Amino acid sequence: MKLDASEYPLRRQHLMDMMSPNSLAIVPAAPSTVRNRDVEHPYRQDSDFYYLTGFDEEQAVLVLIPGREHGQYVLFCQEKNPDMEIWTGRRVGPDAAPDVLGVDDAFPINDIDDILPGLLEGKDKVYANLGISPDFDQRLMGWVNHIKTQVRNGATPPREFSALDHLLHEMRLIKSEAEIAVMRKAAQISAAAHCRAMEHVQPGQFEYQLEAELMHTFIAAGSRWPAYPSIVGAGDNACILHYTRNDDEIRDGDLILIDAGCELDYYASDITRTFPANGKFSNEQAALYQLVLDAQFAAIATVKAGNHWQQPHDAAVRVLVEGLLELGLLQGDVEECISDATYRRFYMHKTGHWLGMDVHDVGEYRVDGEPRMLEPGMVMTVEPGLYVAPDDETVEARWRGIGIRIEDDVVVTETGCEILTGDVPKTVEDIEALMAKNASPSAN
Repeated sequence: MKLDASEYPLRRQHLMDMMSPNSLAIVPAAPSTVRNRDVEHPYRQDSDFYYLTGFDEEQAVLVLIPGREHGQYVLFCQEKNPDMEIWTGRRVGPDAAPDVLGVDDAFPINDIDDILPGLLEGKDKVYANLGISPDFDQRLMGWVNHIKTQVRNGATPPREFSALDHLLHEMRLIKSEAEIAVMRKAAQISAAAHCRAMEHVQPGQFEYQLEAELMHTFIAAGSRWPAYPSIVGAGDNACILHYTRNDDEIRDGDLILIDAGCELDYYASDITRTFPANGKFSNEQAALYQLVLDAQFAAIATVKAGNHWQQPHDAAVRVLVEGLLELGLLQGDVEECISDATYRRFYMHKTGHWLGMDVHDVGEYRVDGEPRMLEPGMVMTVEPGLYVAPDDETVEARWRGIGIRIEDDVVVTETGCEILTGDVPKTVEDIEALMAKNASPSAN
């Protein structure tokens, strides 16, 4: 599932409409990265670059020049090379780029040192994301310094540099209907993967075997990659927030925390579910699980336009603190436990993050020092959790080593939110019912 090509020129024009007069924006493609020796990681384009171009080749640079007589959208890219394309795949090339990508002007990437200083010369402002790629920063400063050497001949170097993300990331934060449609499909694929893991788990398996079930579903449905390294944590491993080794044996009585989502056409999904390896929650597991679920319900109820970013977290924390006090894992008063943050022994992260082309997507969380107001089209996760460390001797042994997180992806609407990931069971009853339906005879 891909976005229609008409989406990209609209984005470029929107960005240029916000740029200052006599300015230029420059965005490099992501470099390839070496995995080991002469083996590279699978290539993944820079999100900002792809957002504006829909172009997934490396060794490319986008330049936007509002008002340029000979074309505002300039692309530097690799030339066609039949010998290299036998080894590394087909290239668009500068000659075909105007028709294929809608560029106004395209040049070979090897000519950029000769051409780009002329585009930069005389500009009042240059928009770029400095500090992301030291190598590209050095090249950009080299072009500027080249212009400076020509000052006596009348050349004028750029007067000001400005962070591009101040404009671009605000655009990316609000998703179009087309973007939401892709994210909805990604969420459906990931939901199916989580259900498959619940259906196939058996004590005695290894965590990586459930990871394989996730990957099978992703790829079979058309998603080539996970949006981030999948977390499959059984037992105590569920208490490690970013556990990705996924190489331990799953034991009878373990809870399994899976935090995994696919990427589809550069858009991420992000789901967490926690379920019992043997298909049945223990009393302690069920009590903490229900508490996390209640906290998630309370948080989701606050997600709507006009509320602010912090409200889902505050709602989740209050429910978690009240429940922990009732269960005896915390002592004291609700307000004191919240103000003193004593609950952070068991819940140490925020309740969500922006979601989009990056799993922790771009966009400010605070504006003028205050939590940002939610707007229609924002996509975020809602993911409260509880983690009782296996060596926490301040609580009864029966609670130790239980890690639970429940996460869904939601789109902010005027009146509430749309839950994109609702196809995965998450009540105790529904999870146990799904697992019982698919349990093998020998497991009963």
